[in-house]
Amino acid sequence: MSLRNYFSGLLFIALFACNNNNGNETETNVDATVVIPTPSNLSFDIVKTYTHDTSSYTQGLEWNGAILIESTGNYKESKLRLLDTNMKDKVSPVKLDDAYFAEGATMFNNKIYQLTWKENKVFVYDAKTLKKLNEFYWPYEGWGMTHNDTAIIVTTGGSNVYYVDPTNFQVTKTVGVYDNNGYVPNLNELEYVEGKIYANIYMTDDIIQIDPVSGRVLAKANLSNILTKVGVNNDPRLKDPGNVLNGIAYNKKTSSFFVTGKHWPVLIELKFK
Repeated sequence: MSLRNYFSGLLFIALFACNNNNGNETETNVDATVVIPTPSNLSFDIVKTYTHDTSSYTQGLEWNGAILIESTGNYKESKLRLLDTNMKDKVSPVKLDDAYFAEGATMFNNKIYQLTWKENKVFVYDAKTLKKLNEFYWPYEGWGMTHNDTAIIVTTGGSNVYYVDPTNFQVTKTVGVYDNNGYVPNLNELEYVEGKIYANIYMTDDIIQIDPVSGRVLAKANLSNILTKVGVNNDPRLKDPGNVLNGIAYNKKTSSFFVTGKHWPVLIELKFK
């Protein structure tokens, strides 16, 4: 690292600094004189492309064995779907009440949890039948969701990730996500893979890799040209800027990631390297 890069990498962060996310302070301790490395570049190879339902405003995406869980948003259009490897519905999708805008979803202990955007509701379903089992109160906006072995992990559109007890949906830990430029806002859809969190950054073409303990961004992938690479000529983002990259699912069997976007015509399988 050059001397110039060394000093550009210096970041002074106050202890317990508030990151302006729902008015909450993070619990991440960062030494005020620590040198924070620039995230490394996360490159990727495209493995395969699948057809994706363009009516799906994708909010959450997660593999459960050979079943792909997809949560889709927008008022009057929000659904929860279970798709097979041919992207066909395994069971009838759950259509949410018109008053709800669905967001991220994840499976934990044979139950699927689905966030809502501003309605402060979390719906819980049987993972096989999609029968609704329960619902919880969530005091913030709901954006992205994933899980590790013990907790559900939630984003709210700010720079925090919240670790939540699956039995009552109470926050047990809050971690602020940051890189060499400061706290990273607009954290959206999440995926927890082999001890790292991967996150979409809303309104960007970036996926970041996060240390789940410290919150530091370890690496970043830019997927700005991915639709062109797979031969999609009619980029849905040109029709509506809100049709952004969103949705990260990891398939353990193939050790590959699947990504898509809101109203995108393709689901893309890739491998980071």
